[in-house]
Parts: sequence; C-alpha cells; structure tokens
Amino acid sequence: MKISHPSNLSTPRIEELRSTAQKLEACFTAEMLRAAGLHSQGGTAGGGVGETQFSSFLIEQQAKAITTAGGLNLTDCILSKLLKAEGAK
Repeated sequence: MKISHPSNLSTPRIEELRSTAQKLEACFTAEMLRAAGLHSQGGTAGGGVGETQFSSFLIEQQAKAITTAGGLNLTDCILSKLLKAEGAK
C-alpha cells in the first residue's frame, strides 16, 4: 500500500509512527489469538502451571511474528490515519 505523508514530517518521525502502528497491530493480533483460545492447551499432556504462566508471552511473540510477516495488513491502515492526524497539527 502506497502511503502519502505530510511533507513537514521527518523520516525518523514517520518511522516512529510506523513502529507504533505495528505495535498496535501486534496487540490486536495477540488479543485475537487469545480469543481464539490458543492460550490454553489443557488435557493431560498440557504444560501445567508453567504453561499457564508463560502462554501470554508465547502469544505476544506469535502476534509480533505474524505482524512482521505482513499480518492482517492493519499497520498500513493505522499508519495512514496517524500520518493524517500528524499533518492536521
């Protein structure tokens, strides 16, 4: 997706906004993974207490990997809105 940005923004600021958009997409993806029930294995072959305690970390890393690989394509949408808001200032 080609994103136009206000000419008054510096490249570091644009990259900061892109990073913020990517983090937001990763958080959203993690919540979707949790809602899908990927955090609990259960059963007799489950990981027990350790799995319960660390499953949130696994989901966060999976969400980051999904987002980095292209994810749900929300990063560009979020970034375009952030750039638009920055240009309005």
